[in-house]
This record gives sequence, C-alpha cells and structure tokens, in this order.
Amino acid sequence: MPSARPSKGRGQLCYLWLSVLALGLDFATKWWAQAALHYAMPKPVLPFLNWTLLYNPGAAFSFLSNQGGWQRWLFSAIALIIAIIIVRLLAKIPRQQHMAAIGLSLILAGALGNVIDRLRFGYVIDFIDVHVAGYHWPAFNIADSVICIGAVLLIWQQLRKSDKSSDKK
Repeated sequence: MPSARPSKGRGQLCYLWLSVLALGLDFATKWWAQAALHYAMPKPVLPFLNWTLLYNPGAAFSFLSNQGGWQRWLFSAIALIIAIIIVRLLAKIPRQQHMAAIGLSLILAGALGNVIDRLRFGYVIDFIDVHVAGYHWPAFNIADSVICIGAVLLIWQQLRKSDKSSDKK
C-alpha cells in the first residue's frame, strides 16, 4: 500500500509562485489605493461597490482596533506562525492534492500581505467597500480576498475527499 506521506522534497512548494503573484497583486492595489484615493472618501465604482481607503489597526471586522497598539504585535506574530506552518504543510502535501496546495498558497499570500502592512504601518490598508441598501460590509483588500478564496478551496478539497471516501464504502 503506498504511503500517504510524500517522499522527502516532493511536496507542493512549486505553488509558492502563486503566493508571490497574489502578494504582488495585493501590494500593487494597496499602493494604488494610497496614491489614488483620499482617506475615508468613497469613490463609487458600481451601485454596490466603492473604493474607500481605510486603515485597520485591528483584525477582521476591526476586531481589537482600539486597544493601544499591542494588537499589532499579536496579530503579526500569529500571521508569521501561520505562514511558517503553511510552508511546512506545502512541503508535505501529496502531489495529487492540487486544490489544497493552491488554497494554502493563497492563504499564505494573504497572511503575508496583511502582516507586512501591519509591521510597516501599524495597520492594514483596506479599500474595497461593498454595500447594499445603505448597509456596508467591512472594508477589505486583496489579501483578505485571497485568504477567503484559499479557505473555500481547502473546504472544497476536504468535501471532495470525503465524498470519494464515502463512495468507496
């Protein structure tokens, strides 16, 4: 019976190019937002979408944003630990699990994109403002988007994996 664990050096580190690409897109869009937008001044794009430059010193949904600065270091440390774990996981993922490797690579890019902002500025640059009937979703950025896409891909991979194992029974 073949081992579920790949032999040394056979993981999915080849997908790190996707992390670099997503990280570059995140940096480019944040640079654009700071250059083209005025802080907290919405620029309508579509009936449900504005570009609105905002700075988030907290985590998702501005969690702990008014805590005096210590959260910057906590969230940075957590993101760096997650990044190390993801790289180690990528090195161990079997070759046939492409969806998981893509998902982890996207999560890695998002985590690094936001932690770099947090370390450089003390906050994360957000600019995508989605709204419906006057209700605004918390502003986000490309890093947040690729984290969500990566998480969906990981969940999808797991669901497909459990479907295949239940079919064998």
